[in-house]
Amino acid sequence: MYLSIFTDELAQDVARVLPLVKSWGLDAVDLRGRVFGKSIHALDAAELRQLRTLLNQHEMSVGCLESSLAKVHWPDAARRKEEEEKLEGLLRAADALDCRLVRAFFYWQPLREERGQLAVRPDVLQKTLDLFASLAERARQAGLTLAFENCGVLPEEVFALLDALNVPGWGLAWDVANTWDCEERRRDEDGYLRRLLRRTLLLHVKANGALEGLGRELIPYPKVLKACHDAGLRGPVSAETHNPDKTVSDEEQSHRLVEAIKRAWPPAAGYAKGRTGAVVKRAWHDRPVGFAVVGLGMGHENAKTVVTNSGCRLIGVAELVEQRAERSGKEFGVPYTTDFRDLLKLREVEVVYVVTETGNHAAVALEAMAAGKHVLVTKPMEASVEACDRMIQAAERHGVLLAVDFNRRFTPETLQLREAVARGVFGRLWSGECSMKILRTMAYFRENGGWRGTWKLDGGGVMSNQLIHHIDELVFVLGMPRKVRANVWTQAHEIEAEDLGVATWLYDDGLVLSVHATTSYPQPTWYLRLELTGEKGAYAHRHGGPYPTPLSQWYLDKRWSETAPVAVQSPWRNAADNMAAAIRTGAPLVCDGRDGRRSRAVLDAMYESALRRNGDWVTPAT
Repeated sequence: MYLSIFTDELAQDVARVLPLVKSWGLDAVDLRGRVFGKSIHALDAAELRQLRTLLNQHEMSVGCLESSLAKVHWPDAARRKEEEEKLEGLLRAADALDCRLVRAFFYWQPLREERGQLAVRPDVLQKTLDLFASLAERARQAGLTLAFENCGVLPEEVFALLDALNVPGWGLAWDVANTWDCEERRRDEDGYLRRLLRRTLLLHVKANGALEGLGRELIPYPKVLKACHDAGLRGPVSAETHNPDKTVSDEEQSHRLVEAIKRAWPPAAGYAKGRTGAVVKRAWHDRPVGFAVVGLGMGHENAKTVVTNSGCRLIGVAELVEQRAERSGKEFGVPYTTDFRDLLKLREVEVVYVVTETGNHAAVALEAMAAGKHVLVTKPMEASVEACDRMIQAAERHGVLLAVDFNRRFTPETLQLREAVARGVFGRLWSGECSMKILRTMAYFRENGGWRGTWKLDGGGVMSNQLIHHIDELVFVLGMPRKVRANVWTQAHEIEAEDLGVATWLYDDGLVLSVHATTSYPQPTWYLRLELTGEKGAYAHRHGGPYPTPLSQWYLDKRWSETAPVAVQSPWRNAADNMAAAIRTGAPLVCDGRDGRRSRAVLDAMYESALRRNGDWVTPAT
């Protein structure tokens, strides 16, 4: 969790607020109104670029887009149309500002005497869902994380809606003051905190209840914030002043509130957002590394990553489908082409970011390296170890860098686990389990020419396209297994490769891992379970499926805790940031070509076992 503030609570426009709150020690802000005189959803592309520049100048990031989306009771068609337009504006802002967390409502703002009905009356819930469904689906498809606030509604009503929508990762925007004075909290304060925080994504703190002399009994925020930390809250704790004493300026009251939150902050938790999310101004910010992105399916999202990094500059994009190329080129304001070779001619392009079909990675990378360009390639590195080797040899021959983008290497939970294993926190490791369950429909496999689930272009099925994230994670944390064996099935999809794979990995020290992956799970989710068992302790991480928020737990000294025994964080926001640092400063790559090859070698050994060795043991290629 980290400290943020609603910029409009200072009653000044954002351009004046940013340097002020930066001087208060904040590196994140929440945006709602007073952004160049507008609400955040109303900004056009030019204004969003201007805002992005301001944030970069002050080395600040956005914690949450604090919208009023759907804050109206059972609206008519005309008003719902307005809310749909508001959502489109929020999507523009989310893309431009690298913030997918949005505070929202859900067309249920009843009279006070009607509050609570949505949680107990199925007809009320159904009518609300019928009105809100299209808005929710648009937000889900766009990858927003919606946090519904208990403003005008009870937390139980938010939870009823969340259960009905069943969108992984969505949760509660808990305004503590709104529901603190309730019978449940008076009866069992600890239980009340645990229940709400299990589904809380962000917290709002008002002056009333946090500052003395404002007419309300103080809420024990040291206890509340410690409970947030213990529950693993990752979102912002946001000062939403709502100044009740106009003898004090909104600016001064907001400053007092920020200082009060700092005093209540748990000593074990820093209140800065941290490098994984914050916009960090790099030493080479004024001479950024030039990137070209090739392949604009998922590559469109990778291009967004490039433009939000300090010290990275998007020079151009390429995609065989002209409409995609045009969309990305116009959105990012860069040249676009259907032939990536056009970009290789540009001196400003230093890195080619390859996000094509897996089986075409080498073809693009080899030409780029021959043209003297560094290459960053998305996961998996290629569709075979042999193709990976050709890329590694070309990089060495041409004297350029080759990196593979495995984004879990930048996450705190992966880095903490790796460091704990390296320090021997668990003692000798006995066993482990990695299970990944997701849903992919036939429409997914048929789109874009039907390349997914093919051996030539996808390099396999679920194990190559999706599980590869966690194959690399396991190799990154535990090293290479001595041998593996596997079985695969194609159960629910008409594709060449597997939609279910199970495997066993055996290590030299006796550690045994079981691995499971499927794309036939009934829920649209990414349900991950990762566990390790050792002689001195255990680790369990769960995310997705029945766990709407990530949960990492450590069993050490005969008790479970959600606090990691080690503190470690990546100095880099992502692979593009790391590549730029390697070029400008010589920093080591988090995953170079030889390192990225290891996951493909394990995967190919698993396929060899399953397809040609009848599930027998196979040693991964070295």
